Amino acid sequence: MKISMFTNTYLPHVGGVARSVSTFADELRNRGHRVQVIAPTFADTPAEDDKTVVRVPAIQHFNGSDFSVRIPLPGIISEALSDFAPDIIHSHHPFLLGDAALRLARTMELPLVFTHHTLYEQYTHYVPLDSPALKRFVIELATGYANLCNRVVAPSSSVKDLLLKRGVKSTITVLATGIDIDLFSRGYGRRCRQRHGISDQTIIIGHVGRLAREKNLPYLAKAVATVVQQREGVCFLVVGSGDAEQEIKTIFNERGCVERLVMAGRLTGEQLADAYAAMDLFAFASRSETQGLVLAEAMAASTPVVALKASGVEDVVRHHVNGLVLGADSSSDAFAGALSALLDDSDQLASLRRAARTTAPQFSKESCTDRLVDLYRETIGNGHRPHHTDRDFFDSVRLAIRAEWELFQEKTKAALTSLVESEDQA
Repeated sequence: MKISMFTNTYLPHVGGVARSVSTFADELRNRGHRVQVIAPTFADTPAEDDKTVVRVPAIQHFNGSDFSVRIPLPGIISEALSDFAPDIIHSHHPFLLGDAALRLARTMELPLVFTHHTLYEQYTHYVPLDSPALKRFVIELATGYANLCNRVVAPSSSVKDLLLKRGVKSTITVLATGIDIDLFSRGYGRRCRQRHGISDQTIIIGHVGRLAREKNLPYLAKAVATVVQQREGVCFLVVGSGDAEQEIKTIFNERGCVERLVMAGRLTGEQLADAYAAMDLFAFASRSETQGLVLAEAMAASTPVVALKASGVEDVVRHHVNGLVLGADSSSDAFAGALSALLDDSDQLASLRRAARTTAPQFSKESCTDRLVDLYRETIGNGHRPHHTDRDFFDSVRLAIRAEWELFQEKTKAALTSLVESEDQA
């Protein structure tokens, strides 16, 4: 098969969507499929010699974030797809390059798959004039887009349930992003400790992810700082970078324990695996996740997780089996208490470690890619086969107009719905 993937975030950007696209693309290529990735240019994008990644011009660091926003130059994309001649298009966002994916799927008469990676309403703070109406608009926009696709992928069962409640009518398949079990199971924790000057006797509470506002990191920092204050020989290892980094440092400094905060920055590959292996507990408080890829990675390293209940979390973390799941409204003191209670119970901690290791294979990149291949084949074979080779000019114009009309209807409906609901709540 030949698959074109459209994504607004991709390497070298660090985040769940970028890693998902990269992981699936690599695994699909390993199976002999051809994959083309359409993505924005980022400030530190490496040189790419082949045509497997098509970069489109983009505004860097949009509104102070680490995201890039594409500049609409459709000719670049349409020419690349025409040369590649894909069998199916896979969109990873419902806007920006997601719009381009839908336009080209319609004009080339190709099936369109959409992965609903993100709870987009949790990210509206990156856009000027953030408001409840804007959040509602984003929800309606993603729902409308999903209903224009032949197939929708939900990264977790909880996301599928949410999409059904929001009115998605397209067929939804639950399919998590796979992880490299071998890599994360062979991490060497002592190597990480030596790299960052952490003794073998020190207990490490760890966290991995983008240090962004939507990740609820001030809450997490306060909870872990409470544990560090109360217990000798405990430190907080934070892997990642982002706009919340300084706030984490400030909280630990105010608590008088900043010397037991280790900011490791962005890590990949072996160094990331070593970091997971060094952790005694993995702490996770984000409420904006749809899967929580880092949770499965921690499990592969036999590291139990303490997390707040959120979309995607309970698909990986089973309460009192391989970790602890606290109520979404739990206080930071309650979160700190859960961490401390586990550290005091060595038998339970050992049991959680064993269960964590057996959980991880469910999320292997090999098994998840096998399921994605089956999904593609089923979608292509379900009456959605390209037949554009004999299309004339007027057919092309008709299909292009149809695509624009569908996008216009989708955005208009989303805007009207959000405005009406805002007026009803006023």
